[in-house]
Amino acid sequence: MTDESSSGAPLVELTDVAVHFGGVRAVDGVTLTMREGLIYGLLGANGSGKSTLLGAVTRLNRLTRGSLCFDGADFTKLPAHRVAHLGVARTFQTVRLIDDRSVRDNVSLGVDTLDRSRRKEFAARVDEVMERVGIAESARLRPTELSYGMQRRVEIARAIVGRPRLLLLDEPTAGMNTDERDEIGELLRSLKSEGFTQLLVEHDVQMMVDVCDHLFAMNLGELIADGAPESVIADRAVRESYLGRQANDA
Repeated sequence: MTDESSSGAPLVELTDVAVHFGGVRAVDGVTLTMREGLIYGLLGANGSGKSTLLGAVTRLNRLTRGSLCFDGADFTKLPAHRVAHLGVARTFQTVRLIDDRSVRDNVSLGVDTLDRSRRKEFAARVDEVMERVGIAESARLRPTELSYGMQRRVEIARAIVGRPRLLLLDEPTAGMNTDERDEIGELLRSLKSEGFTQLLVEHDVQMMVDVCDHLFAMNLGELIADGAPESVIADRAVRESYLGRQANDA
């Protein structure tokens, strides 16, 4: 694994980020930094605030307090579509595809999020990206004709077609078998070799250890650990809050 302290310049900086929904503190005071060109993992039990934090970064969730910085510039108050123009793309915890459009059309939507000056350049990459993600033979099908795992691949293709500088992946291997997960892991590592900075939310702990350079762990909206994957997995607070019975039964 890469030593995070010696790699890249800071790309994303979150300072005291909080997202409250009424009395629910979904995210509560998270401060973290992600450096360019690394794969980060965000670990935590259901309800720990992981997806809400991704929503904060993409400006889909309004911040209660705190600040967001991308490549040295504050984007705390930018609308979501402007954040996409910065070079931020994501997949979602649940599949969000347009069922009455073809797979190719769905992937092409990733180009539509770019500013106009870049759309023509990246439109030519749609077929290349579909081939790379393993969905080229399904280009003319509709998402409803695909397995759930293949639908996840369509989402990944849509997210990477515009070559974002920051790729947020919310449980991208949900619904996949072990072989499919390994293939996605290889894809993420190959994207890293091309300079993609990634933040991965995934419940497969072994995949997180194998793929990520650095892990963040959350519990009840707070960041409780961050560092090298092996050290975060071994952290007592992480084992109690996330691994729980699994750790006790081992």
